[in-house]
Amino acid sequence: MPSFKIDLSTAVVFVATAPEPKLINKKTGERAMDRDNPDVGLSTVGLLVSDEGEGNLYQVTVPETGIPQSLSPGTPVAVTGLKARDWENEFNGQKRHGISFRAVAITSLGS
Repeated sequence: MPSFKIDLSTAVVFVATAPEPKLINKKTGERAMDRDNPDVGLSTVGLLVSDEGEGNLYQVTVPETGIPQSLSPGTPVAVTGLKARDWENEFNGQKRHGISFRAVAITSLGS
C-alpha cells in the first residue's frame, strides 16, 4: 500500500505519551522489529500535533534508534520522515481498517 508524507513544517509537536515497545503479541511479549533493520526494535510514541488551530493525537511507530532516551510527555519535538499509511485486515470475520503513522526519528527540542 502507498504511504503519504506528512508536512509538519508549520506545526508544533509535543510528546503526549512516552515511548513504549511496540508488541506483535501482547500475550507473549514479542516485540515488533524494523523490517529494514531486523536488529532494531520498534517503539510507539504518542504525539500531539498542533497546526492551523487544530490539534491531533497520533500514535507513531519509530525505530528505537530514532528516539532519544529523555523523551517524556510535554517535550517539544521535531519529527523526521513522518508518513501515513492506510491499512485493512480481517480477523475472526470482522473487517478492520485505519491509518498507521511511522517516522524515521524524533528529536527533542526541549532544553
